[in-house]
Amino acid sequence: MRWTPGGESSDIEDRRDDSGGEGFGGGGGGFGFGGVHLGIGGTILLIILSLIFRHNLFTMFSGSGDVPVNTTRTARPSADANEIPNEQKEVQLVSFVLDDVQNTWAKLLPEQAHIPYRHAKLVLFRNSTRSACGQAQLATGPFYCPADEKVYLDLGFYEELKTRFGAPGEFAQAYVLAHEIGHHVQKLLGIETKVRRLQQLHPEEVNPLSVRLELQADCFAGIWANTTKERKIIDETDISQGLNAAASVGDDRLQKMATGHVSPENFTHGTSASRMKWFRAGLDSGDLSACKTFAH
Repeated sequence: MRWTPGGESSDIEDRRDDSGGEGFGGGGGGFGFGGVHLGIGGTILLIILSLIFRHNLFTMFSGSGDVPVNTTRTARPSADANEIPNEQKEVQLVSFVLDDVQNTWAKLLPEQAHIPYRHAKLVLFRNSTRSACGQAQLATGPFYCPADEKVYLDLGFYEELKTRFGAPGEFAQAYVLAHEIGHHVQKLLGIETKVRRLQQLHPEEVNPLSVRLELQADCFAGIWANTTKERKIIDETDISQGLNAAASVGDDRLQKMATGHVSPENFTHGTSASRMKWFRAGLDSGDLSACKTFAH
């Protein structure tokens, strides 16, 4: 990616010095499918726990309702940002991506949907912090909370994405953030609210509807990528990183890693192929009309 390190975005709420001592317990509870959407990091968490406990934990999300997720993982000690290698550079990259994604939607959403864009906030935390959707944890990974319109991110997630799931590179990190802001765009368009209502009315459709919602967020991330390609911020190598990141968190790949087999009825995000397909759809078109995942 071609970007210039700078200051911290005004849309970032930095809690890294406040959240280190809270650990992983606490009254927020786990993230259930009936509350906040199960983000990329949450899916990865299920893989790790499934491997540890030798049990397919994806079956926990075959229906609606809040399902607590606990982990015995050790929390990182609180530290100044400068004490964690490369974290300050990551903050600058996240700041650049956050501002660029939101400035892009501030232009595109009125043009394409005749709806004004309202900026989301990005909460950076370390180990654990509270959100309006419950407790945010390092092991849960990044997610968007529609109740407070904030994305929650522990930068330690990016190391997991690179080392455990083979998705390195700056644009892989950018894709994750653009995907979560995509959920914010869905909230502004009214899509997120409609989907949650349908999930409550039709519990048997909870997972299929979630897949469509997640694939659309991938497509929205691709729309932003389209604008960065036009502005020469990314090249084909970066696009490959984004597609690789999308593929690395496909339900089929993650389930096979965890259990050795694939259970389509438990999909919540879509297959690797479908995630790449919809990211590419947004990338190639740059238009909301290309992201009709609910029409397929």
